[in-house]
Amino acid sequence: MVDLSNILSNGPEPNEAALKRYLDGTASDAERFAIENQMTDEAFMNDAVEGLQNFKDPQVLQQYVLQLNNDLQKQTNKKKARKLKRGLKEQNWTILAIIAILVLCTLAYAVISMYHR
Repeated sequence: MVDLSNILSNGPEPNEAALKRYLDGTASDAERFAIENQMTDEAFMNDAVEGLQNFKDPQVLQQYVLQLNNDLQKQTNKKKARKLKRGLKEQNWTILAIIAILVLCTLAYAVISMYHR
């Protein structure tokens, strides 16, 4: 049976530095072989390398990566904030009102039971 919770590959993924060396042409033969092998096995990796090859200026690529990381951080912070808002907040007045109602009900029961005797 296929494990659908694991959408990533099981093989070792190349790190950012190895991909940069591959794109620059300065990667070792072993690194180049590993990246090309992974490109043939996974369409996502192939698309990623092709997209990275379209960037001519490394500064633009670095700025793009920073922008993507900042956007991702903002989105995850928004989700965390929404999740915290949905949680139960301290409801001191509600708890105090429930206690007061219980005390009044207990007193009313005591008064009614004493009145019937």
